[in-house]
Amino acid sequence: MRFKIGLFLILFSIFAAAAEKAVIKRIIDGDTISVFSGGKILKIRLIGIDAPESMENKKSLRNSNMSGKDIKTIISQGKQAIAFLKTHLKKGDVVFLEFDIVNHDKYGRTLAYVYLSDGRFLNNLMISSGYASPLTIAPNVKYKDLFLKSFQTARENKIGLWADK
Repeated sequence: MRFKIGLFLILFSIFAAAAEKAVIKRIIDGDTISVFSGGKILKIRLIGIDAPESMENKKSLRNSNMSGKDIKTIISQGKQAIAFLKTHLKKGDVVFLEFDIVNHDKYGRTLAYVYLSDGRFLNNLMISSGYASPLTIAPNVKYKDLFLKSFQTARENKIGLWADK
């Protein structure tokens, strides 16, 4: 057991040295955060995931129409996703950013995979805990298979937002 923990710490230390260190400024939504990194504040969109919207906007209305769920349900689920995220992140926490092929989306947000200071992979944690769905947009597909497997497991086991399904 000590060997496994030691190996994890060595591997995480190597990864952390290669990843960009950032400090949490605020949580914007279930799939978007604000961080301070490289001397500037960045709006980070978590690559590969989509959490429900937490307020009424064009996307929440579109999701309501597509899913058949009423807008209040979608917004409630969005707030649950934010609440879950807040159990793992708070202002001042250190995280590590990993980038893929494309670094920015059409809205100017920085696209990143985010790792908590204890090494947990936040993007996948949101999916595996049932608070986000996979949203793969090429060419940023590095963890597509992991995200899909985590999503299927969360749905099958009725975890998070899927608990009432």
